[in-house]
Amino acid sequence: MKPRILILTAGFGEGHNSAARNLSLALEKDAEVKIADPCSLGNPRINAILCRTYRELTTYTPKLWEWIYRRTDRCNFSDPLPIIAKTEDALAQLLRNFNPDAIVNTYPLYPYMAHRLFPQFRKVPNITVITDSIEINAAWTHSPSDHFLITDPHTRESLLTANIPDHKIHITGFPVHPRFDTLTPLTSQSPIDPFRVLFFPTARSPRVADIMRAVLQHHTRITVVLGKNVRRLFRKTNQVKKQFPDRVRIVGWTKRVPELLSSHHLVIGKAGGATVHEAIAARCPMLVHHIVPGQEEGNIELLQRIKIGAPATNAKTINSSLQKLLADNASAWRDQKRRIEDFSRPASAQTAASFILSQTSLPPTS
Repeated sequence: MKPRILILTAGFGEGHNSAARNLSLALEKDAEVKIADPCSLGNPRINAILCRTYRELTTYTPKLWEWIYRRTDRCNFSDPLPIIAKTEDALAQLLRNFNPDAIVNTYPLYPYMAHRLFPQFRKVPNITVITDSIEINAAWTHSPSDHFLITDPHTRESLLTANIPDHKIHITGFPVHPRFDTLTPLTSQSPIDPFRVLFFPTARSPRVADIMRAVLQHHTRITVVLGKNVRRLFRKTNQVKKQFPDRVRIVGWTKRVPELLSSHHLVIGKAGGATVHEAIAARCPMLVHHIVPGQEEGNIELLQRIKIGAPATNAKTINSSLQKLLADNASAWRDQKRRIEDFSRPASAQTAASFILSQTSLPPTS
């Protein structure tokens, strides 16, 4: 019989869901996989409000979100909290009905709940996938997980500093879509005429047109992926397209992000864990135009440490960054492309899946 893998996710940021979906794709041939969101199952109406509030805070009032985020660093999630009692009840129901051989968490609160519930159910490996880099909230590091799957060696140093035993830490990379491993990205020797820029604006992008025009000041073409923000941003982006009809492409919601990243020279996006590590997997250098304080600061720090990306939060800095990247036959960009090859993990989901499967036939680490 195939092992049964329960993957737990949450709607507070796209990184958790993205990691869960990609792990499921990598596991589905060798395991019976179930993805579930206990927060939504336990209290769907409250969870929907909280998810919407999270998006509003991180998009429109990031400083307030930073205060909340820092406060959670001091919370103790080991004891039951009345506010999440229904979430824990939903997880108990999942364990009872699905009877998994391993639990994989892409959200930091679930390992605490599973640990409390294990006396009622059989003990199985409790594996946590940390979806951010370097700057890791204590909610992750204090959890009673048997194993931590992480993105990179720099994050490993952060976890060791937080007193997590080395044998529990496994560098697998952020689980990106398995399709990344089938693509051939541009190389440092690829032609740069024209230089293709991929732009992911956020819902709060009052300067979206200014950023597009800053990119188009150079010998470039730009692809703007609006995703779920089509209604909010199409008019502004289409105005620029009318000015530069042959150099602007507007895309709505798409499943072809791996192909887009692999075929563009540079990506401009927010510093979310999924976006940053998809760019690294596609070997696509990055400029970051939006950073959520706290949880995303480590992701931008990772880009800066390995010198493959930088913050550029307005049109002026994007313009100057492109000037530097494209000078002298794009020598700075070519250097970034060479460096990114050493950190790219396009098979990260498969690597993580292999580790998870290996634990289903072994006793969990205490």
